[in-house]
Amino acid sequence: MADPDPTPPARGAGGLSPLARSPLPTVAPTVVVNGWEVTERTSDAALRLADLSPLAKVHVRAREDGPFAGAIGVRFLHAARDENDVLVTGSGPGEWTLFGSIGAATDIMTRIADVHVDERVTIVDITHGRALVRLTGHTSGELLAQLCAIDLDDRVTPNGSCLRSSVARVVTDIVRDDRGGEPSFLLHCERSSGAYLAARLTEVGDLHDLDIEGFTAATATR
Repeated sequence: MADPDPTPPARGAGGLSPLARSPLPTVAPTVVVNGWEVTERTSDAALRLADLSPLAKVHVRAREDGPFAGAIGVRFLHAARDENDVLVTGSGPGEWTLFGSIGAATDIMTRIADVHVDERVTIVDITHGRALVRLTGHTSGELLAQLCAIDLDDRVTPNGSCLRSSVARVVTDIVRDDRGGEPSFLLHCERSSGAYLAARLTEVGDLHDLDIEGFTAATATR
């Protein structure tokens, strides 16, 4: 899906090249990573929010109980990383969303297409069609509880859980993906609702001392 925003030119070592931007407001200081303008801000706050919209996102549909489901090995309502460190989420019955590094969508789609199964599998690059944020910290579940009716207690939604619900009245996929021993939630929604969702998270987060974390810090290896 093409980025609906105008694509301003950015001057790099090789001259002018396209510059992609997230649907969320970018907080200074910024840096360009693989053609995307991202926030480089650092934070040591106990509760942090990061814009990860530039990450590759690939949506896959196949039969819920078919051979592809067996091959991919991640069930509905669950999430796990594969051997390439791609996060595979069972985002719906017969539906998966895969997250990888910036620019990895084509590689992910090729690997999925190489899974030879006797059924129809639909693969779509949705990188520019979805906004994605990461909320990290020991009180992240408490913050989300003020915007979402789902019980996010460790006993109900442990690490590796995946679900779809309303967050601040926006249909949102929520993935529990803990980092460094801290609870961490990935939240992604339609691109057009991304700025609104981030604003609501920030407003409620002000009561929890939420701070903005830069893209590089939020995507660093655990």
